[in-house]
Amino acid sequence: MHLTPREQERVLLHSAAELARRRLARGARLGASEAVALVCDEVCELAWDGHDLDEVVRRAHEIVGPDQVLEGVATTVPSVQVEALFPHGTTLVHVDRPFGPPTAEGPGAVRPAAGTVELAPGRARCGVRLHNEGDQPVWVTSHVPLDRLNRRLRVEVDDSDDSADPARLRLDIAAGTALRVEAGTTRAATAVRLGGAAR
Repeated sequence: MHLTPREQERVLLHSAAELARRRLARGARLGASEAVALVCDEVCELAWDGHDLDEVVRRAHEIVGPDQVLEGVATTVPSVQVEALFPHGTTLVHVDRPFGPPTAEGPGAVRPAAGTVELAPGRARCGVRLHNEGDQPVWVTSHVPLDRLNRRLRVEVDDSDDSADPARLRLDIAAGTALRVEAGTTRAATAVRLGGAAR
């Protein structure tokens, strides 16, 4: 049987989720990897069954409770993102705090130093408008090039400079964060040039 890379990833995800189910069945707590796999597997199945995005996200919070994971998992996994296939197409599903709120001083706690940190210092920035022409919300994560977004999301660059190519831009937001664009709406944002040599 020949599987595409995406199908191989789906099978691997399901295998890790089955390990999580076996551990829960015998009363064992889950580590971060298998807990994330279980949430992602269930999200993919809920999407496949045709539930809408908001319902999928709501039910994702009920899959694994805080008392079913090892200490520190809720802190080290502040969110889960998985591309799921809905009847209308593929959508990035973002689940915030899937295992409950983090503890302030638990394992993985972040203690920021005083002062500020400039993100992508010295890189050119420009305004962009994200037009969601679909009927579902779309999340845009921090480091995805703007020419690789969901096809229902049209990007308009505010810069008249021809060098402001969406393929060389990403959103100017912190790593690991995302911007939600509601269905049928336009959202303004700031984009920053990607680092590295152009391909």
